[in-house]
Amino acid sequence: MQISDTDLINLADYPIQSDSPERNAVLARVWADLEKDGCAVLKGFLTPAGVAALTEEADGVADRGHSSFSKTNVYFSQDDPSLPEDDPRRQFYDRSNAFIAADNFAKDGPLRQVHDFEGFDQFIQDCLQEEKFYRYADPLADVIVNMASEGNGFPWHFDTNNFTVTLAIQNANAGGAFEYAPKIREKDENFPEVKRVLDGTSDKIHVLNLEPGDLQLFRGRYSLHRVAPLEGERPRYVAIFSYVEEPGMVGSVERTKQLYGRTLPIHEERAGQRADAYLD
Repeated sequence: MQISDTDLINLADYPIQSDSPERNAVLARVWADLEKDGCAVLKGFLTPAGVAALTEEADGVADRGHSSFSKTNVYFSQDDPSLPEDDPRRQFYDRSNAFIAADNFAKDGPLRQVHDFEGFDQFIQDCLQEEKFYRYADPLADVIVNMASEGNGFPWHFDTNNFTVTLAIQNANAGGAFEYAPKIREKDENFPEVKRVLDGTSDKIHVLNLEPGDLQLFRGRYSLHRVAPLEGERPRYVAIFSYVEEPGMVGSVERTKQLYGRTLPIHEERAGQRADAYLD
């Protein structure tokens, strides 16, 4: 579906490219929401035509998604038998992922048009109030689509990065709610509350039903969260826009193979050149 970039984003409600009172009002709402519970949703960020275009594009490359399956705890760490059996670090859940890599999306396609829209990156940076803010330089991962089908979901976890930027494209027939317990480890790991979330006894869980076209900004480093299991034959598509704190960063060889099933020469060339010492 060919469509102008100005017809993809709901610029009437989100004038992201202009320095205006309307843009400032949007930013103020986002800042307040992020301060409150680390989550801000820009409802209807895409137009209906934009949703249709991105859905059609995702459908066209869905067969190129790479699937992986694992069991993880909320910290993505290994089991520690020295801990009590009911410790949250010893609770493991099935995790399934399918990612459609960035190089499957055409430069002039609708997903890239959104990502490359004048003022989009600056708007996201202003929303998050991050000083060090660069596009991920990884040609497989700067903007991707997570694809999930019936029975899939994403179990409870904390993110390893400070924020995520996602765009809902298509929901499954049922299920798939975004559930989160905001800021439960701001001061310490707060294992008792993590355990209550996992046991289903916590009163801190918020349930968010995102609709196609919604843009979500989420600080998941301190908020436990999950995507509830999906139902029905229709796949769930969510675009993920990746930003980092240093220019030129790409994924490690091992992590890239795990997520996308392949690497490119740039991953080998830049191996060991990361600005940080993290394993992922």
